[in-house]
Amino acid sequence: MNQLYLPSRRQMLQRCGFGIGGLAASALLTEQAQADSISSPLSPREPHFPARAKHIIHVFANGGPSQIDLFDPKPALQKLHGKTLPDLDKSNRRIAGVAHASPFKFSKHGESGMEISELLPNLAKHADDLCLIRSMTTDVPNHEQALMMMNCGDMIRTMPSVGSWALYGLGTENQSLPGYVVMCPGGLPTARSANWRSAFLPGVYQGMHVDTNVTDPTQLVDNVQNDTMVPRQQRRQLSLIQQLNRSHQSTRSADPQLEARIESLELAFRMQGEALDAFDTTGEPQNIQDLYGTERQGRQMLIARRLVERGVRYVQVYHGAGQPWDSHTNIAGAHKRLCNETDKPLAALLTDLKRLGLLKDTLVIWGGEMGRTPTVQLPVTSQVGRDHHHRGFSYVLAGGGAKPGYVHGVTSETGLDVVEDEVHVHDFHATLLHMMGFDHERLTYRYAGRDFRLTDVHGNVIHDILA
Repeated sequence: MNQLYLPSRRQMLQRCGFGIGGLAASALLTEQAQADSISSPLSPREPHFPARAKHIIHVFANGGPSQIDLFDPKPALQKLHGKTLPDLDKSNRRIAGVAHASPFKFSKHGESGMEISELLPNLAKHADDLCLIRSMTTDVPNHEQALMMMNCGDMIRTMPSVGSWALYGLGTENQSLPGYVVMCPGGLPTARSANWRSAFLPGVYQGMHVDTNVTDPTQLVDNVQNDTMVPRQQRRQLSLIQQLNRSHQSTRSADPQLEARIESLELAFRMQGEALDAFDTTGEPQNIQDLYGTERQGRQMLIARRLVERGVRYVQVYHGAGQPWDSHTNIAGAHKRLCNETDKPLAALLTDLKRLGLLKDTLVIWGGEMGRTPTVQLPVTSQVGRDHHHRGFSYVLAGGGAKPGYVHGVTSETGLDVVEDEVHVHDFHATLLHMMGFDHERLTYRYAGRDFRLTDVHGNVIHDILA
């Protein structure tokens, strides 16, 4: 009679472990194959019609730069300097204070003869590449509301940002990098991360914030490297986690937060292979580094170019987050310093994009949430500044189908209000979406029983600024 074989406890655990491991490996491979066959919500998608702009770089002049001192010369203010403005705006409102002429000179540039302030000599060399809007308006001259309007199209409700809408509509061309990147150094702007939120859109369309006060590319993105596990080990671990997540998801109806978590884990894994390279500018030729400069704004602009070069859909670069353009005092000194920081890098970005053939399908935008008044508060001192102004401020566009060497809109002789071709923020957003190939009335997302869009029930495409 054969003796019954009883394995030891150690042998039993070993054999069971091998069996379970084999089953797990099979399940992981099956799960991975299924995952590879599923289209990602970030996969590239076709717009409604052929687009000129495939990427957007929005350089956000946080705080509200002064159009009176940069892009919209007002000779009449020289005559009225120190006097109360005689005219009223469309709402029958006279701005408090007295007229204050710009201390800076304007000159005509390029074949277009575009008038630009002496504060921006490098950008002025690109006058024939620029589309200058002088007639922008928004609803409220307060930072938080104006930021929300410019970034999200609404002052009060929790709405998705422009970058989130762009990513939702078009996806991204690089599945190993975030499709929407926000570079904001140091102190965050008013309303903080709400400026790049996805709101009710799936979380995968949220902007990824990068603090560019950090200069080491290995630290710009938290936890982008894993020093304890090789990629194959990480992939196996992540596959198991994702299998559990998918199983959990199958028992629930559409859960956008869970779906966003699943997609974010996959993106974080893929980023390890490409993020460091994208954010590391040290490998650029010395002449390119010199072109942009070594200061923070130059590094941000160069990173922005590297990101769109790699297929990132929407890049927002904040300037003046810690020391904003909000020059209620000493506007002459503050704007001179801020322009010194941004003029050379912005011109370098345009030069570099043209060199690489990227400007034709990359729309570059420069501007803030509002402008500044043609008046200053009393008493007038040597440290005068300008207050918030929401009617008739300026925005600059280049590339991506914007009409080059063109000035759109006219403000009154004192700059108090728009007198010709007003462009409200809703119109601006409708035009941006059009340049990216979308009918702004058709790019919608159903939430809480209704179809929402970036422009809500407003907005008209400004065809005059299109090339």
